[in-house]
Amino acid sequence: MMNDVNYVSKKGTMSLNNIVKFQILLYCYLNNTTISESDLECLSLLAIEEKTNLTDFCYLVASYEIFSSAQSVRNCINKCENKKLIIKKGKSKKIIYINPILKLQTQGNIFVDIKFLSKNDT
Repeated sequence: MMNDVNYVSKKGTMSLNNIVKFQILLYCYLNNTTISESDLECLSLLAIEEKTNLTDFCYLVASYEIFSSAQSVRNCINKCENKKLIIKKGKSKKIIYINPILKLQTQGNIFVDIKFLSKNDT
């Protein structure tokens, strides 16, 4: 006997920033990682910037007024590093980038294809 499946299909277009945010949110949701809206903004900017200098990035994010100061951005980066979302490398850990385990796509045309099934065992 075959079970009926309620099929839901969602289609649309997003800006680069929003599709990067969506990928980050999906990763965090599936891995039970809590982040704030400000953390998400910071992570999406870092993903688009790719590998970058920590100090320069802190001032860049502060200039967008996502956080009130460069120090607040540093605190966010440290928190995200502890959650394994960001990697710090180089001399004195001055180069930062998104952890490749997130498998984010940030360049070119991006098509996100996701399929989930919720199965009742009745």
